[in-house]
Amino acid sequence: MQSVKNSLKIIGWNLLGIISFFILYIISALSISMISVNSDVSQKDKPIEIFILSNGVHTDIVVPIKNEIKDWSKEIRFHQTKSKDSLVNYLAFGWGDKGFYLNTSEWSDLKAITAFNAAFGLSSSAMHTTFYKKMNENASCKKIKISSQEYQKLITYISESFKLDSDQNVQWISGNSYGNRDAFYEANGSYNLFFTCNTWANNALKTANQKASLWTVTDTGIFCQYQ
Repeated sequence: MQSVKNSLKIIGWNLLGIISFFILYIISALSISMISVNSDVSQKDKPIEIFILSNGVHTDIVVPIKNEIKDWSKEIRFHQTKSKDSLVNYLAFGWGDKGFYLNTSEWSDLKAITAFNAAFGLSSSAMHTTFYKKMNENASCKKIKISSQEYQKLITYISESFKLDSDQNVQWISGNSYGNRDAFYEANGSYNLFFTCNTWANNALKTANQKASLWTVTDTGIFCQYQ
């Protein structure tokens, strides 16, 4: 009987620890995401337009397909999408957990093991790219004007997030897409509770010296900086 009581006590303390951790995690995520960095940066007279785009959960960084600084179509190929449409003007980048990306096209497809692996960094990562003909500004799509120097920093950040093959080319994950104009690629890094898809996007903005959160795991933490 005493051994049963001891076992129950251990289980109880473990459950309390887990619950306390997640309460602290949620409080920290909500509070720290409200702290701004680069809040005084100006967009005036800056020539390059980029966008932040949210689907309600996940944030993409959207850039021009091609300008005098970078031609992304040399790496992210039109023919690697179902439509093979080259009459597009923008390219969205979204970093995330590979298992979640490829196996969870809808929330109803989410499996416990996929969520567990993503939360605790036990899976590899992928980059999701999507071509767009135009961007429509609204509550979930914000335009940001940046300088050439800032854009070069953003290019470097995005490029270094791809896992390259032995020939230094991006690695297309063929046979996987959500629609007609998107594709997946192997990526560096590991998704976890403290570094999510939105953390990646937020860090992209910080790297480019744009308004961002000190730290965030949600899209809200990013978009509240652009209200």
